[in-house]
Amino acid sequence: MTAHSTTGHIRLRRSIDGWAGGWNRIGRQTKFYGRTLRGVPDAIVYYPGEVIRLIAQMGLGAGALAVIGGTIAIVGFLTLSTGALVAVQGYNQFSSIGVEALTGFASAFFNVRLIAPLTAGVGMAATIGAGATAQLGAMRINEEIDALEVIGIRAISYLASSRVIAGILVVIPLYCVAVLMSFLAARVGTTFIYGQSTGVYDHYFRTFLNPTDLLWSFLQAVSMALAIMLVHTYYGFTAAGGPAGVGEAVGRAVRTSLIIAALVTVMISLAVYGQSGNFNLSG
Repeated sequence: MTAHSTTGHIRLRRSIDGWAGGWNRIGRQTKFYGRTLRGVPDAIVYYPGEVIRLIAQMGLGAGALAVIGGTIAIVGFLTLSTGALVAVQGYNQFSSIGVEALTGFASAFFNVRLIAPLTAGVGMAATIGAGATAQLGAMRINEEIDALEVIGIRAISYLASSRVIAGILVVIPLYCVAVLMSFLAARVGTTFIYGQSTGVYDHYFRTFLNPTDLLWSFLQAVSMALAIMLVHTYYGFTAAGGPAGVGEAVGRAVRTSLIIAALVTVMISLAVYGQSGNFNLSG
């Protein structure tokens, strides 16, 4: 009886410790995010050169990535494929019920509200975010971050806040490229491959392309960029366990940022389109 009671007590203690540890991790992350956002003015004032260097590195890439055009080229290729899928699936499905002319509507509707911002977010998490986590993790393992703090440099402002600023600025051309390439791929696929009249496609595309949707889509991309860079800088800044720990930090950061990107999309979609949808089939 005593042994069973002791075992139950140990299990209960472990459950409580695990629950408390989870809340402690959330608290540490929230504190880091607050310090990072608070350090944004310091990064702009004291480290503008580092911010500019990070913008160039994130946008154009480094090494082999720079040869193919950097992150902007990767996002462009991704949205080319997704835009082509909108043309293929939209035309085929609409033609089965005799309304293939609405393929232009599908491009203006789905590319703006879902495909372009999500593709920009995924491309940013997989390239810029993962690179930032690996860089900061390597610096933490090699005690370079501790050395910066010893010589009086604000480590969070210099390393984390600067990357958040650069990520938000870089996502602007990423989003523009994503939108334009998705529109181009859908139009070329529908008019040149399936032979639909360009006048018909352009009519329905322009009818259902809402400038307000473009604005909300852009704000969604910026929100995702902010959340993604905060997550990746946190996991890089707190990496531990040697080189293997850096790899684990990158994996956790990418998984978490992709989940957050999906949550941001859901929340903004519910907030903006959840009640009325801002949509009228009659144009």
